[in-house]
Amino acid sequence: MLFAVFLLLVSLDGIKSQFLVKTLPGLDGDLPFTLETGYIGVGASDDEQLFYYFIESEGNPKDDPLMIWLTGGPGCTSLSGLMFEIGPFTINYAISTLEEPILELVPYSWTKVANIIFLDQPAGSGFSYAKSPESYITNDTLSAKLAYSFLRKWLVDHPKFLSNPLYVGGDSYSGIMVPLIVQEIYNGNEIGEEPQMNIKGYAVGNPVTDTSGDYNSRIPFAHRMALLSDAIYQSAKENCGGEYLNVDPNNSLCIHALQAVDKCLERINSAQILEPVCDTSNTVRSNLSRRELRVFDKTSLDARLVPQVQKRWCRDDKDEYTAAWANRKDVREALHIHEEFNNIEWVRCNKSIQDSSSMENPSYTCNVPSVVGYHRHFADKKCRALVYNGDHDMLVSYLATLNWIQSLNLPVIDDWRPWFVDEQVAGYTMKYINGADYSLIYATVKGGGHTAPEYKPKECLNMFIRWLADDTLRKWWMVSHDQEKLVPQESARVSQGVMVRR
Repeated sequence: MLFAVFLLLVSLDGIKSQFLVKTLPGLDGDLPFTLETGYIGVGASDDEQLFYYFIESEGNPKDDPLMIWLTGGPGCTSLSGLMFEIGPFTINYAISTLEEPILELVPYSWTKVANIIFLDQPAGSGFSYAKSPESYITNDTLSAKLAYSFLRKWLVDHPKFLSNPLYVGGDSYSGIMVPLIVQEIYNGNEIGEEPQMNIKGYAVGNPVTDTSGDYNSRIPFAHRMALLSDAIYQSAKENCGGEYLNVDPNNSLCIHALQAVDKCLERINSAQILEPVCDTSNTVRSNLSRRELRVFDKTSLDARLVPQVQKRWCRDDKDEYTAAWANRKDVREALHIHEEFNNIEWVRCNKSIQDSSSMENPSYTCNVPSVVGYHRHFADKKCRALVYNGDHDMLVSYLATLNWIQSLNLPVIDDWRPWFVDEQVAGYTMKYINGADYSLIYATVKGGGHTAPEYKPKECLNMFIRWLADDTLRKWWMVSHDQEKLVPQESARVSQGVMVRR
């Protein structure tokens, strides 16, 4: 195996650069974890330069799983997942300004138990870029192939992780991308591509899976959450036939019913229905979130041109704070961003990709409307899956996810029941199997939004650790009352209410 990997160093011609990052602007002292950043070239002539952040497990990097993590969009940076969902640091809004964002460590990072590659993909997302305009033109299937190519090259460059259990993870629109990449890995292993990957499964949160089904589930979800009356819901259901995405323009009864629905939901925050809708006149919104791959000043932001932070914080402000941080010259130097990116502005989500459906010549085509068939195919393989939803997310509701899972017709081994953190209900879960080699854990996260870890980080870390450890959420609840019993059985200790491996 090692000889084959050595040969691949010659045969895989990607331009690779990697650097250890010891400190980060905005965070005092040396980083208490190992952070590596770098670029790997993929595609024709390595035109697409994909940027990544790699954080070694804070537990046992040699044996802990390796996971590649994707953020949705398409076109959103993986720094979003790192900073606001499952990574070890975030922005301290209480003491930050846009001129000087301050970072802080967080206790519930998934890097406590896993080595995680946070990948900016496709080119045009985050710090990833292309060397030619043509290379920005892509779609779901091509993007998945390039991500697979990235992973092959990364593993060749990091052979010590070849034997670690490998998982592919992501949330939101990455619910489309993750199954495509997993399939690429299975295909590559089956035809003997090197390096062989030790793929064990995948994890997807609040996942876009079937674009039509996901959208059509929003109205039933709104009804269940008491946002729609029985009469309004029944009118929409009967007059639209359950189809709310592709509406017949001649169906006046359906259109009228949907107008009533819209009136009820127009001031509801779809990402987390309990949170207020942000008042844009009372936030730090600026021009930072707009990019068409245009020129950006190479120096730090000019404080005179940036709106001052308002007293009332809005969750959407994270876009502006993150952009202010990522566009600083000292931050780019610390992360070792390629010089070719100097004249490009960083944004959390690249609108020229994300809004491609409204563009005359889109750079990104969403050409895979459903990946339910991929999930069904994985049920015949040796594979473990974790699928979860924040139960207050209306963008990709738990109903949408349950609908496609139930369509797989898998045997249920553990029916709907609560799971617990700190002896409190953290959500509800089910377990499906298909023979001895396949299992799928589904979990809701109580109070979670889009996406769940941003709203419920402690609960989600517990969920992730339990799934990695024994594929069930029940067992850890039963032993968590008895810490003396827990230590010898699970080779673990309890720290801050989560399981941490020795």
